[in-house]
Amino acid sequence: MSEERVILVNENDEQIGTMPKMEAHEKAVLHRAFSVFVFNDDHELMLQQRASHKYHSPLLWTNTCCSHQREGESNIEAGKRRLQEEMGFVTDLKETTSFIYKAPFDNGLTEHEYDHVMVGNFNGAPQINPEEVESWKWMPLEAVKVDIELHPELYTEWFKIIFDKFYEHINITN
Repeated sequence: MSEERVILVNENDEQIGTMPKMEAHEKAVLHRAFSVFVFNDDHELMLQQRASHKYHSPLLWTNTCCSHQREGESNIEAGKRRLQEEMGFVTDLKETTSFIYKAPFDNGLTEHEYDHVMVGNFNGAPQINPEEVESWKWMPLEAVKVDIELHPELYTEWFKIIFDKFYEHINITN
């Protein structure tokens, strides 16, 4: 299998090329990405703990799933594909907001992404892919907010940014 490529974009989310994923993270080049937040009927957020062997942010807690769109794939199609690949289920998704962030990691890589945030609803237990996900749990948003304040080192950088700046876009109880 060839190395995954990411879609390079400008600050208006217009495609300007593609690049191997690792190279984009080494060079901190702006590229398209997405973050999915899935809630149950009790308004709890499904969190995933990243697998221990991930090349960045291993074992940190984060939103339900996230990844990069492929060429010709809509944001919603990409979110559904990755939800199936990581968590073993698919649900309807709705895009709520997007933003640009840049987060350097201790290993010399940098996430510089134009991130599309999507929300969905699901009740039940996922069938996690152990290559991607170590564990998962449901948490009320208020409990997540408190836990991030008390233990920020347990969460991914992008998740903390989204949670802090875009809370109203992920809180489906509003």
